[in-house]
Amino acid sequence: MKQQRLSKKIRSTGETEISIEINLDGKGSSKINSPIGMLNHMLDQIARHGLVDIKADIKGDLETGTHHIIEDTAIVLGMCIDEALGDRSGITRMGDKTCMLDEALCHIAIDLSGRGYSVIDMGEESSNEGEFSIDMCRHFYESLSSNGRFGIHLKMLSGTNHHHILESSFKTFSRALKEAASYDPRRLDSIPSTKGSL
Repeated sequence: MKQQRLSKKIRSTGETEISIEINLDGKGSSKINSPIGMLNHMLDQIARHGLVDIKADIKGDLETGTHHIIEDTAIVLGMCIDEALGDRSGITRMGDKTCMLDEALCHIAIDLSGRGYSVIDMGEESSNEGEFSIDMCRHFYESLSSNGRFGIHLKMLSGTNHHHILESSFKTFSRALKEAASYDPRRLDSIPSTKGSL
């Protein structure tokens, strides 16, 4: 039986102060505190739908908008995911999901390859409006994959409601991550790569 995959990271800069703790093998519990309501709601989606226990205490400047807090949260969460995965032995490695929320439909493929790479298409809508904009959502995934050292292709297939677009993407990401990070019982002690390392 594998040990639970845990990580806690703290990052403090002149713009933000962020502490995040995760359990990749959790039950979906969350205790999230940030000054951005929509960010709290989206992180809760990762917990609930990815079965990742998350504790997050997020502070930062809002004088210039929400960019710094959202970006730095993605950086720290990515670092936690990377550390919790360890050497990535025994994992399925790849996940592929499509999820909807009313009119919004999102498809995401993830490869926990050890290499950060992102192709993010949020659809025709590229608004910078709102506390958690569509464009900021794109940047969140870019920062997350870079610091989590995984590849992600995200394509928003449809959607007109800002909230639905964001939420469908986070639900889809959560389920794709859960699938990719799950253990393959046929190779619990081996690295899923011809290179022998990830």
